[in-house]
Amino acid sequence: MDSIYLLEANHIKDFKIYLRFNTGETGEVDLKDIVYKYEVATPLRDPCAFSEFYLDSWPTLAWKCGFDIAPESLYFMVTGKVEIESTAVV
Repeated sequence: MDSIYLLEANHIKDFKIYLRFNTGETGEVDLKDIVYKYEVATPLRDPCAFSEFYLDSWPTLAWKCGFDIAPESLYFMVTGKVEIESTAVV
């Protein structure tokens, strides 16, 4: 399986984010359930704080509080696919 990584992440509203992957696929994901599931994400339960994410050096979706979500997990949430086709866009 090829590497999956994020090329772009934009806050839409509340806990929703638009994502664009190196595969060329795009979509929206609502991360409210995940933010409320993990204690480390408690600071992100405020939508203003949630909106202050960034792409780290991997690039993974990350927040200053130390919470991050792997691009592979986000890819599955957006596409429902477990693996990507080998047509990654560079």
